[in-house]
Amino acid sequence: MNTTYVIVAVVLVLVVLGAILAPIFSGRQRSKRFQGKYGDEYERAVESTGGQKAAQDELEERERHVSALNIRPLSAKERGRYTADWMAVQAKFVDDPGQATAEADHLIMEVMQLRAYPVSDFEQRAADVSIQYPALVSNYRAARAIAVRNEQHHAGTEDLRQAMIHYRSLFDELLKADVVTADQAPQ
Repeated sequence: MNTTYVIVAVVLVLVVLGAILAPIFSGRQRSKRFQGKYGDEYERAVESTGGQKAAQDELEERERHVSALNIRPLSAKERGRYTADWMAVQAKFVDDPGQATAEADHLIMEVMQLRAYPVSDFEQRAADVSIQYPALVSNYRAARAIAVRNEQHHAGTEDLRQAMIHYRSLFDELLKADVVTADQAPQ
């Protein structure tokens, strides 16, 4: 056999193998990228959608949705007001943990609405939060589940304390994001 034919055959085999293996490696890289960016939320999406590709498509759709929103930062005055409101809610926890947890849930929604997140549906709020705060969305879901149990009088004080801790982590992030100066604040 001619050496040229052997070289051509080897090159063709390598090209065919490359064409077969490239999508596999590309898919793995994409999965690693989503896992690195979204962590537990990626795993949750894989489980709820039934596969990695569907989860990646869903997360990309969430990204498009959130980027189309006109999320605005809070002014320093707004931050001060909501910080004071949060402190009042925390102080109420000692005497009425159930009511304080309900108010914390409401305060989170109020801040999100002020920043221009859609707030009518919890699952949509959680999906939106998952894009900008992927490490906190599982805490938000856990806190909300406790708040719902609280409404049904099925949450103990320790559950409510945990909900407040979860809410606090998201609240802090929502308040500190991109502070605007007074001259930039909406009139």
